[in-house]
Amino acid sequence: MHDDDMTGERFWDARYGEKERIWSGNPNEVLVREVTGMAPGRALDLGCGEGGDAIWLAGQGWQVTATDISGVALERAARHAKDAGVAGRIEWRRADLGTSFPEGEWDLVSAHFLHSPGGLPREQVLRAAAAAVAPGGVLLIVGHSGWPSWEENPDPDVHFPTPREVLDSLELADGEWEVLRCEEHDRVQNSPDGTPGTRVDNTVKVRRAS
Repeated sequence: MHDDDMTGERFWDARYGEKERIWSGNPNEVLVREVTGMAPGRALDLGCGEGGDAIWLAGQGWQVTATDISGVALERAARHAKDAGVAGRIEWRRADLGTSFPEGEWDLVSAHFLHSPGGLPREQVLRAAAAAVAPGGVLLIVGHSGWPSWEENPDPDVHFPTPREVLDSLELADGEWEVLRCEEHDRVQNSPDGTPGTRVDNTVKVRRAS
């Protein structure tokens, strides 16, 4: 079966089933940089994977709701949270964000690398994420701006949005939001064979008016 024929759930369950750990287990650097110093409150982590960001947030005093489409990833994340001693501060929810979005309001909504094959309606999901930010809260979006340096045959039909395109797609109401960051940045990342490479990512950070 081709990847295009797989549901997002099947794709990501298979991806996480390839080995015991896919990601480093560390929180994303941009999350740490942008959230450090914020007063802890309620946080929503979209596409939490193996839980690195959610576990870090919980360790900083946040009460976290963490979602992912993969049950395999969530089970693994829950184990890591228990090992880290923060299981009581995280609620894990399996959700296909393209069809259902968690109800409620959060002081921080974080979406890191919310890219997925299978037609994820990313712009729709991110608009729902903005709607879920409580007054005075922050929406933090981090994504890829292009293919990694080691990709020899990039798909020309894949479009990676610029920071401005991400911001514009949120359709934020005038006067109700403050743009704190909208920029691209380079990041060192190892290729699948372990050779150091680079990626260009983008960050959009906005705050809803109180």
